[in-house]
Amino acid sequence: MTGLVTVYTTCAHAEEAARLSRELVDERLIACANVIQGVMSFYRWEGQVTNQPEAAILMKTTEAKFPALKTRLAELHSYDVPCIVAWPIVDANEAYAQWVRGAVDD
Repeated sequence: MTGLVTVYTTCAHAEEAARLSRELVDERLIACANVIQGVMSFYRWEGQVTNQPEAAILMKTTEAKFPALKTRLAELHSYDVPCIVAWPIVDANEAYAQWVRGAVDD
């Protein structure tokens, strides 16, 4: 295991995704973010099945930073119940893993 995680969230639009990405990089909670536009999400909300266009963000950080990232992302996010999930990065090239660790170290 690398000690790194990928964190996923969705946003109402690309502008929000870009704003969140920049702020979280500035705060050193994530090393980088990939904003993916054109996501179509289908879900049940308040008893109704709905769909909506969204933008997704894939963020890379360390396991140690994830609790603070999760809290901060929930504070900044426009959704009442944002999706904030993480999965481990099982393997990565060592130079990249070192860069991620260095980018989020205080």
